[in-house]
Amino acid sequence: MPSKTKDCSSSKRLRVAFAGTPEFAAVSLEALISQQEALNIDIVAVYTQPDRKAGRGQKLSASAVKQVALAHDIAVEQPLTFKKSSSEGLIARETLRSYQPDVMIVAAYGLILPIGVLTTPTYGCLNIHASLLPRWRGAAPIHRALLAGDSETGITIMQMDKGLDTGDMIYKISAPIEADDTAASLHDKMAELGATAIITVLKDLPHYQAQAVPQDDSQANYAEKLVKTEGEINWTQSATEIERQIRGLTPWPGAYTFLAGQRVKILASLPVNLSQQTNQPAGTVISVGRKAILVACGKDADTKQADTKLDSKVESLEPSASTLAITELQFAGGKPMTAEQICHGNQLNDGDQFTTDSK
Repeated sequence: MPSKTKDCSSSKRLRVAFAGTPEFAAVSLEALISQQEALNIDIVAVYTQPDRKAGRGQKLSASAVKQVALAHDIAVEQPLTFKKSSSEGLIARETLRSYQPDVMIVAAYGLILPIGVLTTPTYGCLNIHASLLPRWRGAAPIHRALLAGDSETGITIMQMDKGLDTGDMIYKISAPIEADDTAASLHDKMAELGATAIITVLKDLPHYQAQAVPQDDSQANYAEKLVKTEGEINWTQSATEIERQIRGLTPWPGAYTFLAGQRVKILASLPVNLSQQTNQPAGTVISVGRKAILVACGKDADTKQADTKLDSKVESLEPSASTLAITELQFAGGKPMTAEQICHGNQLNDGDQFTTDSK
């Protein structure tokens, strides 16, 4: 455990190392840079992943965090590892010690920090995690919250230990998940909330660390890293599940289906209306309208309850299938199109069948 006896509220400025890579982390870094004087801190070094090849030209590209650091003339370190079993890892550890950090702030860094690194700063390493821990531990907490239909999420500032997002929680702040939130919109909200949270903690770090709360491991779920194949829609699932899939996987990897062997991206849909039911086979295009394209899905867990409300005398033991109202999609090789644009064309017709097979 890091020492908590040092008084960081004194006139001595807190030496901060920052470790992160994508835009989510860059938002917090920008906020900390702008608040250095108010927080009485100095950001002495920024750690980020090595430059990667990106784009069609496969040119080396600096991470979002590196770009922010360079713009503010902050030292950038990009070690491949901190493992003491390698000479590079030993050098990386020694370099970190040379910065004499009081605390390291970590946000979506993407590199494992061994215990020897976690204990180097006086106050240890604090992680900005985009979940109300222990709800979602792991790489994709924002996406998994949407896919699971969670009504809220938030940011946890966690004292890092050797486990995967298992450390004590020192600060939490929640936010509702709106009906129209996608992984992209929720990411942006969490990035801003993460910046707010870490600034709050650094205003009185010893106070928050003294109130650290252990996580309840029995409530934890693993937020696995996304894979492309998760985007393929299984139309026998309920409309509710598919609608979550579309929002939870936007913009990447994106939800998709097949029409006559060609891939079709499903970009957006309306919230599920449980009163709209059908007896058509799953994946059938029921109607191509100007406002939405109605598609048959599987049975929804809530449709039985909806049927019962419609007819209180006769409970439907075999409820009709749910439907999904698609508002935007993209055919292979084409541009994104709204339902109205599709309605005026001839690429999709009533009775067409979306499938889960490309052949």
